[in-house]
Amino acid sequence: MPKNKKAHNLSRLLTYALGRKPGEFGLVPDPDGNYKIKDVLKAIGEEDGFRWVRRAHLNEILLTIPEPGFEITGNFIRPTGKPAAAMPQNAVDLPKLLYTCVRRKAYPHVIEKGLKPSHHRRIVLSDDKDLAERMGRRSDAQPVLLTVQVAHARNRGVFFQSAGQNIYLAPEIPPDCFRGPALPKERDRKLSGPDAAEKKRSATPGSFTIDISALEKTPDRRGGRKDTGGRGRPRRKNNKPKRERPPWRR
Repeated sequence: MPKNKKAHNLSRLLTYALGRKPGEFGLVPDPDGNYKIKDVLKAIGEEDGFRWVRRAHLNEILLTIPEPGFEITGNFIRPTGKPAAAMPQNAVDLPKLLYTCVRRKAYPHVIEKGLKPSHHRRIVLSDDKDLAERMGRRSDAQPVLLTVQVAHARNRGVFFQSAGQNIYLAPEIPPDCFRGPALPKERDRKLSGPDAAEKKRSATPGSFTIDISALEKTPDRRGGRKDTGGRGRPRRKNNKPKRERPPWRR
C-alpha cells in the first residue's frame, strides 16, 4: 500500500471508471479511447469522498504510483494495461424511452430545431433518468430533462448505438421525437396596441417636464390641501400662544 492512501484509492477508481465501467459514470470515450480530463474530473467529483480531486492529483498519481492504470496526453486521459471499454456498437435491444438533458438556455432552440450534438460527437442518452440528470448537471446546475420516444425516433431514421452500461448514442433527434416541460409563459404586457406605446412616450424626448400645478398644493397631515403660495412647501402658521410682556417692559 503506498504511503499516500488518497492517491492509491483515486488511482483504483480511475482504473475502474475509465477501463471497466465508464457508462456507470456517464463517460463516453472518443474513437481512440480517450476521455476529456475535465469530463472525468466532474464525474469523479460526484462520488462520495472524491470531491477534492483536481488535475494536480492526477499528475501526482503519475509521479508516485508505479502502475497508475492510466496515461495523460494533453487534455485527454485514457486507461492503460487493460483493454479499454468496448467501443460503441449497433444497439439491438433498445428500451422504449431514453433520457438526456440540455442546458436551460438552449431549451427553446432545441424544441424548435431538435437535438444535436454539443461537446460530444454524438448525443449521449441513458435509460437511467437519474444518470441522465447527473450528466446534465455537469454543464448546467438546473438542466432540462428530455424524454426520447425511441420507436418514433427509429421510424424517423435515427440510428442508435450502445456505448456501455446504460449509455446510448445518436447523431441527432428530430423535435417531434422527444418531449419535455412546457416553456415558461411570457409575462402579460400591461400595454397593448400601437396607441399605448405612443402614450407612454415622452412628448419631449431626452427631457422631462414638471407639473407646476401639482407643486402649488400639497396634502396636509389631515388629508386636506394647503395653499403653498406657489412654493414647494406650505406656509407654516405660528400657533404658539403669545407671551405676555413682562412687567418691567410695560
